[in-house]
Amino acid sequence: MHLWVRAESRSFERRVGLTPEGATRLIEAGMSITVEQSDVRAIPIDGYAKVGCQIAAPHSWPDAPKDTIILGLKELPDDGSALPHRHIMFGHAYKGQDAGPKLLARFAKGGGELSDLEYLTDTGGRRVAAFGYWAGYTGAAMALLCWAAQQRGEITGAVSAYDSATDLRAELEEQLSQCSTKHPTALIIGALGRVGTGASDLCEALGITPKKWDKDETAHGGPFPEILTHNLFMNCILASPQTPLFVGPDAIGAERTLSVISDIACDPDSPYNPIPIYSAATSWETPATRISNEPVLDVTAIDNLPSMLPAESSEGFAAQLLPTLLQLKDDTNGTWGRARDCFQNALRENAIV
Repeated sequence: MHLWVRAESRSFERRVGLTPEGATRLIEAGMSITVEQSDVRAIPIDGYAKVGCQIAAPHSWPDAPKDTIILGLKELPDDGSALPHRHIMFGHAYKGQDAGPKLLARFAKGGGELSDLEYLTDTGGRRVAAFGYWAGYTGAAMALLCWAAQQRGEITGAVSAYDSATDLRAELEEQLSQCSTKHPTALIIGALGRVGTGASDLCEALGITPKKWDKDETAHGGPFPEILTHNLFMNCILASPQTPLFVGPDAIGAERTLSVISDIACDPDSPYNPIPIYSAATSWETPATRISNEPVLDVTAIDNLPSMLPAESSEGFAAQLLPTLLQLKDDTNGTWGRARDCFQNALRENAIV
């Protein structure tokens, strides 16, 4: 079995789903590992070469043998090409996202398969590997960067990756120290999950005690006027048919304290978006969208937030994913089998053959 770790195509994406330590375990289990070179990956290529991985040129995976399994994280180049390989990645194609049918059609055309990382689950339906904690941590950081910029009469500017969480906290402490209100009020929905835990931990590390909501507090289905009484709102709930509306258009002109929404779950193009006051993810270059000037309201919704802390988030995710990668050869009815079923169901639901 041959696993090929591709270089990411997306700007500002420095994460990777396999570390050299994990590659060692897979090689010992009999797999062949190829890793593409990358100038931006948080983990240097030398570590992979030292443990016996083959090294390939960046973005050369399309020429790999057809039985090679391609491991990546974010989206592939949007060139419409057929996809004959099996890809392990975040496809963002199963929940009604706009680009989903096009990606699925590329797999159908090439005869390949998508093993979506979001749909690798255990028998209880819990994801076996997720960037959730670091998404929450950096999503809370973005909320605070937006808040600090507002206190200066600005909208937050371009952001980039940090070498460590320590460096990120130091930057936030410096910016908050210049604000007249150093400890804004915050409400986190989904606070008991991986994402919410990360968001809570970052807030508490900076002396902010967030209000933590989870299923019990949102079970009545809304409305949720309490959200408008906090400076910051952080959404950590992935969009689904069961997700209630948290902040709708009526809130924009309402009397409110709320001035920053960090949509950490970031599903703006899903029909189940619980914050339908914005329609597109924000970016590293433009991390916030100003929804209202009076009173001010900014939304930040970067869909690869953990890349703000690429080394720590990669190491954590790769450690979670490794046991499942070790099952690639033999698992047809477990985690990988369930992922295949999700892919086949998505093809049928989108009438793609």
